[in-house]
Amino acid sequence: MATTVEAPITDRIIAKKEGGIGWLIFNNPERLNAVSLEMSQAAADVVREFSRDPEVRVIILRGGGEKAFISGGDISKFAGQRSTPADRANYEKISEGSRETLYSCEKPTIAMIRGYCLGGGMAWALQCDLRICSENSRFGIPAAKLSIGYASRGIRQLIDLVGPSAAKEVLYTAKQYNAAEALAMGLVNQVVPAAELESFTRSYAEVIANNAPLAILNAKTAINELVKDPDQRDMALVARRADAATGSQDHIEGRKAFLEKRKPVFTGK
Repeated sequence: MATTVEAPITDRIIAKKEGGIGWLIFNNPERLNAVSLEMSQAAADVVREFSRDPEVRVIILRGGGEKAFISGGDISKFAGQRSTPADRANYEKISEGSRETLYSCEKPTIAMIRGYCLGGGMAWALQCDLRICSENSRFGIPAAKLSIGYASRGIRQLIDLVGPSAAKEVLYTAKQYNAAEALAMGLVNQVVPAAELESFTRSYAEVIANNAPLAILNAKTAINELVKDPDQRDMALVARRADAATGSQDHIEGRKAFLEKRKPVFTGK
């Protein structure tokens, strides 16, 4: 039976471990889970902890409450944290670094999106490998309505998902998109009824968690390297991880399980 371990990292970030799934919860529902710098830093700490934990096979991000995944950055703190060029540079360094920790995590990551996913919420969701949303979700980047500049890395990630033309529309219009529109443009992988979102996402994650971790690591590494510019790719790393998966005890277990017509039990070795 799956065990559950829950611990508050701050009063706004909660880490919960449920069997092979690590849950990272942005717990600021009274502000629609708007993310402060302190929350960003704490979220990165959770990701690092889950990355080191051999029991965690998949990481799921979600928002607290029923109304939002993440509605954006905490604008109430912008005046004190983004008022000067030096302040803005420090803010971006911390927030970008925290999200980079999630993107570079070697374990599969899923954004479970309910309700609003706007601005900084989109930035966090884009770091994840997969995005599953409820039918009542809303997506958008309102930067053009606030005169906020976006770094090229975040824009590149949006382009990789939806293409240049759709990315321009998202950024130029600053409009909100419903779940069906997000699915059509490739922003999300799955749309499910709101009442089924958590159970569907958990089952989806369990499928991944039960597969061979070394094969998934190889796949994630290969895909992340191949979307880089050719001169920045580390294809030797991809080859090493492919060899590690094929030469593993898990590969032997997978073959035996197939021949014996049973489910394999993978250990990541």
